Amino acid sequence: MVDADQTFVIVGGGLAGAKAAETLRTEGFTGRVLLICDERDHPYERPPLSKGFLLGKEERDSVFVHEPAWYARHDIELHLGQTVDAVDRAAKTVRFGEDGTTVRYDKLLLANGAEPRRLDIPGTDLVGVHHLRRLAHAERLKGVLASLGRDNGHLVIAGAGWIGLEVAAAAREYGAEVTVVHRGPTPLHSVLGPELGQLFADLHTEHGVRFHFGATLTGITGQDGVVLAARTDDGEEHPAHAVLAAIGATPRTGLAQAAGLDLADPADGGGIRVDERLRTSDPDIHAAGDVASFPHALFDTRLRVEHWANALNGGPAAARAMLGQEVTYDRVPYFFSDQYDLGMEYSGWAPAGSYDQVVLRGDVGKREFIAFWMKEGRVLAGMNANVWDVTDPIQRLITSRTPVDTDSLADPRVPLESLAP
Repeated sequence: MVDADQTFVIVGGGLAGAKAAETLRTEGFTGRVLLICDERDHPYERPPLSKGFLLGKEERDSVFVHEPAWYARHDIELHLGQTVDAVDRAAKTVRFGEDGTTVRYDKLLLANGAEPRRLDIPGTDLVGVHHLRRLAHAERLKGVLASLGRDNGHLVIAGAGWIGLEVAAAAREYGAEVTVVHRGPTPLHSVLGPELGQLFADLHTEHGVRFHFGATLTGITGQDGVVLAARTDDGEEHPAHAVLAAIGATPRTGLAQAAGLDLADPADGGGIRVDERLRTSDPDIHAAGDVASFPHALFDTRLRVEHWANALNGGPAAARAMLGQEVTYDRVPYFFSDQYDLGMEYSGWAPAGSYDQVVLRGDVGKREFIAFWMKEGRVLAGMNANVWDVTDPIQRLITSRTPVDTDSLADPRVPLESLAP
């Protein structure tokens, strides 16, 4: 067991950091634990920010990982509204940005996540231009959507990824007019490909969302500081009373880079380069969550995953590795989304160009189906839409790496469990 006089520091107060702190205590670590969060809110989960909380269906308190009193009760030193601006690897210290206080660490976990990409176009300083990453963003956006719905206002969304589509669905439920501008040919094109991307386009179109594909925003115009319209690179202008930038996120690697830690190639998603134990190029520093780029033996590549399950599982895995336990982080990537009456779960990794076939099982017309992305008869990924309790067999099909009869895979009469080793 690690000595009680050791200090473990966690930089980043999101789900990964909070679950790492929890795991240190449940695994019996009795030393000092500092959890440093640059937000003033207690650590919270992000999925509700574009789903239930944004829609007003979930209370604010429901998003927090632990109740506020939990941290003191478990002797976690929680530093809210604090930043770390330097890591001195030789001295093994972190420095607080506010007053320059330094704290020595024995082990350090970087779980400081990612930040939304900004639109680099004229007009982004106008009132009514939004991002969605933090609880404060969601609180502000919820009020905006409610106001747009009451006043028949227009929301323009740049980007048709998961955040953009979930906000589009929420905005329509509030009654706002919505236009989505996306440079790809379908929503989620790089994640789901054209086969399933079109399904999400149809879903949103049926609910009144207008898409403008093959275009990007080039400017936002306004009057007296307020948004009035958004222009695209093909010369069109869309009325807008608010604009949401949903064009992805960038890992927050500045602290790691300044400390001289190895980073992953930006072409591979960037992030802090870690090994299968989530250990950086410094053996006393680990990284987890959105910021970590880890090798995944199953997919024979390096992944950086920005989804909830990666933070939920990666934080505890890093904590156990910090304690000296044998850890191999090889969880199958998983995420979920809710849009209107469609709920889906996705397991695996199948980017564009990695698969040679998509097999569909169920009724696509009713949006009750499972899609499988295949290569040479092996399942790389699976998405279940309005079909539930199938994540385990889907993940077993993926991890088995064995060819599957595609006719049986497409046949709902054949139990998935019988196909998964």
